[in-house]
Amino acid sequence: MEEALRAAERRLREAGVPSPRVDAELLAAHLLGVSRGRLRALALTGADIPEGFHALIDERARRVPLQHLTGTASFRRLDLSVGPGVFIPRPETETVAQFVIDLAKGMVGPKIVDLGTGSGAIAAAIADEVPGAEVYAVELSGLALAWAAANLEQFGVRLIQADLATALPEHNGSFDIVVSNPPYIPAEAVPNEPEVAEHDPQMALYGGGADGLQLPRAAAASAARLLRPGGSFVMEHAEVQAPWVAAFLVQAGVWSSVTTHQDLGGRDRATSAVLSDDEASTGSTATTGQASR
Repeated sequence: MEEALRAAERRLREAGVPSPRVDAELLAAHLLGVSRGRLRALALTGADIPEGFHALIDERARRVPLQHLTGTASFRRLDLSVGPGVFIPRPETETVAQFVIDLAKGMVGPKIVDLGTGSGAIAAAIADEVPGAEVYAVELSGLALAWAAANLEQFGVRLIQADLATALPEHNGSFDIVVSNPPYIPAEAVPNEPEVAEHDPQMALYGGGADGLQLPRAAAASAARLLRPGGSFVMEHAEVQAPWVAAFLVQAGVWSSVTTHQDLGGRDRATSAVLSDDEASTGSTATTGQASR
């Protein structure tokens, strides 16, 4: 097995896969139904490589996402079902979920909605880690909706197929927290990683317009409609978009405490704001905060 793992590592490295040894071990562990740690122990004993391993390595060398080959993606303490047609959740989004969870844990029975839920990662993490929360999730894509349904069913999250710009009008003014990781890549930008450019659905990538901020603006407008006064909005975005997001939230005149948050790598990857009361809806300023875990 060890010899096969080393050969697979070399193959994946030559193909430009960022973590060739890890991916080789994870694919072998997936086929055997064991943990990566157990796989390493088996390799030391001279166990045979599992059947189908070389075929999976060939697929990974063609830059098919690892998560598509295993059918799962880790997100916080969850293993989510993923595959073609749904955006694979990223580690940086765990920081966004953490910020929402921290806000929600100070509330009794908070009502929370995730706009553009994709695989359901953020909504599932919130429902998992905030007992008593009433969680909604909105997704437009039928393909992504199917994956979200599989991931959210056990948590009792209310999943709705709708456009994030117009969803849940019957719930206007009733949510404590609105969170969103909307598409935000600019129209002319092409992701560098083949796994993203060729396998993540374009509907989940491109935010609309030259700056990619059409859908983030729509998410912010929906948040202002859905939140109660004093409710919080949290949105992920690209690092370079942080100043623009803060600016359009401040300019909207309905938000206070507009704050940029850094991920664990120190990048400005999320912005939060509080919906002002009518009497205090002007004079907002933007600040920067450090993400916590």
